[in-house]
Amino acid sequence: MRETRLQRHARAPWRGLALYLLSVPATLVGLWFITVVSMITSFVGVLLFPSAAMLLRTQLDAYRSRINKWTGVRVQRPYLPEQETEPGVMGMIKRFVGLASDPATWRDYLWVVADPVVALFTAALPGMLILYGVWGYALATFAGGLIGHYGGSDWYTWIHVEPGYDRDAERIVSTVIVATVCIVVGYLIGPKMLTVYGHWGRLLLGPTRKSELALRVRHLQESRSEAVDASAAELRRIERDLHDGAQARLVAMGMSLGAIEHLLDRDPEKARILLAETRASSAKALSELRDLVRGIHPPVLADRGVGDAVKALALDHPLRPEVNVELPGRPEPPVESAAYFAVSEILTNAAKHSGASRVWIDVRYERGMLRITVTDDGRGGARMEDGTGLRGIERRIGTFDGVLALSSPVGGPTIVTLELPCALSSPKTSPS
Repeated sequence: MRETRLQRHARAPWRGLALYLLSVPATLVGLWFITVVSMITSFVGVLLFPSAAMLLRTQLDAYRSRINKWTGVRVQRPYLPEQETEPGVMGMIKRFVGLASDPATWRDYLWVVADPVVALFTAALPGMLILYGVWGYALATFAGGLIGHYGGSDWYTWIHVEPGYDRDAERIVSTVIVATVCIVVGYLIGPKMLTVYGHWGRLLLGPTRKSELALRVRHLQESRSEAVDASAAELRRIERDLHDGAQARLVAMGMSLGAIEHLLDRDPEKARILLAETRASSAKALSELRDLVRGIHPPVLADRGVGDAVKALALDHPLRPEVNVELPGRPEPPVESAAYFAVSEILTNAAKHSGASRVWIDVRYERGMLRITVTDDGRGGARMEDGTGLRGIERRIGTFDGVLALSSPVGGPTIVTLELPCALSSPKTSPS
């Protein structure tokens, strides 16, 4: 569910403080990491370095996750792919060299050193202002009098809190005004400061040009392999359906026509019965061929686009999903096909496993992305590892650099979101 502007301003200061508090365990891990680095000249340092580097990466993955979720700035993992190494001393040394030569390892350490200061003046600043404002209210109501009563003194900005403070109306009013300004400013600048912090996170925690290219190459290799596997599986499915369905019926029709030739003169009545059966078989074979073609590329998808194709899916679905489509044009045909079959698989899962009574589908185009959200009011608890086909969907759309996000708490609702980068053709022009 998308946050409103008011919710974003209300939550941003506390999210910033949470990010700042993450620097405490990160700094401790960073101290351990630099301790291990200082021992690199000995075998003990080489032995401990991989575990220290991986511990640091695990800690900073928590940062990336929250920066991605809270700041609106996407930070990818920057680490170069680890090479497979053989067990033993040589494998240990090769792993050490691989991790030590990865620039992201040292940028991680630079992050834990510099982040407590940067976070204090960016993400944590709004929350600090609000807490300072709350302290001002406490001074104006009771804490200032307590400080003065026990002979102490304090400063609230330029306002001196001292004995007699609780009887000085002018200073109390000034304190309230300053406190109110601090709280208002804290809430106003919260989202902006989170965004600034997100860009800082992407600067150090995101991939360098070298690691980005390496990650891209790995992703392309994986997606190519998955696309080849998916194509082979689809080809086997088509061959199996043809062999078990239409092909078997066509062979039977040929045999029936041969029998009819021999019966035309000797037993015309039986020949007519066989002709009727053959005509029924031909209709079934034609229906199976149409279903097979529809499974490869539905005509409505080719003719009307993914929006109308999803609406057609909804009409045939037992839960009769509510569909909202906001597309100013049509994506490329391969993207349309991937999105259509992904939605078809998700709807099948909803009917089989969710126990839902209602389903909603939202199809729209935002910021260069075809975004499809399927929501059901079922029992929830779905996971990517449950074998419900979500991994297959993820692999299918991953060929187009698409991503799949699943939110399915126990008790529901289940929300599956697909995003595929693509360009849209003119609404008046059908892609060839």
